[in-house]
Amino acid sequence: MSRLLVSFSIVLTLWMGAVTAQDQNQDPVWIQIEAQPSLTQAQERVRAYSAALPDVNGFALGGGWYAIALGPYLPDDAREVLRTYRSEGQIPRDSYIAYSAGFQQQFWPLGANLLNLPAAQAPAALDVAPPATETPATGDSIITEAAPTLTAPDETPTEARASEAALSREDRERLQVALQWAGFYDAAIDGAFGRGTRRSMAAWQEANNHTTTGILTTAQRRELFAQYNAILDGLGLKRVQDTKAGIEISLPTNVVAFAKYSPPFAHYDASGDINARVLLISQAGDQNTLYGLYDIMQTLEIVPADGPRERRGNAFTLVGESATTVSHTEAWLENDEIKGFTLIWPAGDEERRSRLLGEMRASFSRLTGVLDPAAGIDEQSVDLVAGLEIRRPKLARSGFFLDSAGHIVTTSEAISACSRITIEDEFEADILFNDPVAGIAILRSKETLSPAQTTTLTSRDPRLQTEIAVSGFSYEGILGAPTLTFGTLSDVKGLGGEPELKRLALNVLPGDAGGPVFDDAGAVMGMLLPSPQGDKQLPDNVSFAIDAATIRKVAQAAGLSPDASGRAGLIAPEDLTLEAQGMTVLVSCWE
Repeated sequence: MSRLLVSFSIVLTLWMGAVTAQDQNQDPVWIQIEAQPSLTQAQERVRAYSAALPDVNGFALGGGWYAIALGPYLPDDAREVLRTYRSEGQIPRDSYIAYSAGFQQQFWPLGANLLNLPAAQAPAALDVAPPATETPATGDSIITEAAPTLTAPDETPTEARASEAALSREDRERLQVALQWAGFYDAAIDGAFGRGTRRSMAAWQEANNHTTTGILTTAQRRELFAQYNAILDGLGLKRVQDTKAGIEISLPTNVVAFAKYSPPFAHYDASGDINARVLLISQAGDQNTLYGLYDIMQTLEIVPADGPRERRGNAFTLVGESATTVSHTEAWLENDEIKGFTLIWPAGDEERRSRLLGEMRASFSRLTGVLDPAAGIDEQSVDLVAGLEIRRPKLARSGFFLDSAGHIVTTSEAISACSRITIEDEFEADILFNDPVAGIAILRSKETLSPAQTTTLTSRDPRLQTEIAVSGFSYEGILGAPTLTFGTLSDVKGLGGEPELKRLALNVLPGDAGGPVFDDAGAVMGMLLPSPQGDKQLPDNVSFAIDAATIRKVAQAAGLSPDASGRAGLIAPEDLTLEAQGMTVLVSCWE
């Protein structure tokens, strides 16, 4: 939406607000934008302004001078219109607020005489239908509407066509957008009022109890726009200047309020019943910084993994969608400054979210400066980035490369009820084969992986009480690398005599499950199984591994041929550490 359309919306709202000024006992004021020394020059200039702006009027000043003014408005509204139009360059910088006493006879619009109206009364009744009212009742609200009555037009068809002709193309397109939103127009948004647009206007008039002419009068257009904007009522949409972030933007101030600075973000957290948040993005940087921010934001909890995203040369867009939340981020790089915003809104409220997003996007403006990197709260946590939680998987377990093709062995627990599975939090993987009875799953990365080290499955029987080691991500990826946990082989069978199980004496954590178990020669003798769940609790130093023979059978069932050559001699702990790090991977299950 262009700035002109946004300005038209702002001024239209303020203009309609003037209707209530009489009740507030305030005299109307004007914004004088030009004065010309002849009527001919004044008429040329007033026509030019009327093609671009609403509420344009022309008055004689006396002494042969003529004024062009906008209004009338309430004083507070006039100041807002003056500031908006000045900042957008649509009126001269020396425009100022004037009073009716300084004006004489009105020469534009033709036939108008606003100076004789009561204080702050609009030039014509707006004929806006009374709003629906809510009557509290036990349990639910009852919505009642005023009985429909046919409203006489405020303008004749000829007058309506004349006022319509003064609309710019963008204004005409916006009318079509509003008609489309109301459900009466389904053709192209082209600003051309052909038969289809006329039919939609007539249908809207009929539905809103107006005489059907197919030409919207000035008041009817205002009523249509009021309906179009009503969905944003109650959000408290206001332009907010965050001078520290160097951003001006319209925000739903009844929904969010400033909470803190945590560079590169200014946080506006939920302040009402709607679970919404806004982030303003502000930092110095170049294209590499922009791309880094794009990557980092995709790891945050506020950006669900599903949804469209696009990275361009100097901008990016990130949309994250979940069952409960929709997150929309836009950021742009200009003059070595990265600025943008994120809107986080409840899922299921799409119409209001998309309208609000459009208002925020259209109103976004850069001010001088960026957020100081040292500003705000210093929150030190590996789970936080700039005060925002990093998105974490449902669970994370260990796995290991089975062959040079990059197939990965892990525990069935790691791939249970996952919306997606990742390797090292970076590569997405598919399930090639799963044997839930054995507790073994085999994964295949969607991208080609080249393992630094592959597995050698032992072909010999392990000896009791020999030293063994498990490689795994004990703390589910927090440390960033696998660790070795040493112990001994307590038994070559399970507690129930199961020959495929090996009982181990060592202390492990849940993240170690799925990791390779090494014998004293450095060959893989099995895979660590998760601790059993249920009523039976084993001592802390008791764990179980599924043996290499079972891993080989599952791999063969998946069509793979793992290396089964034996290894002789003992391996030094430092050598085993290097080999284990080269073959052990983090397997994450995401909701």
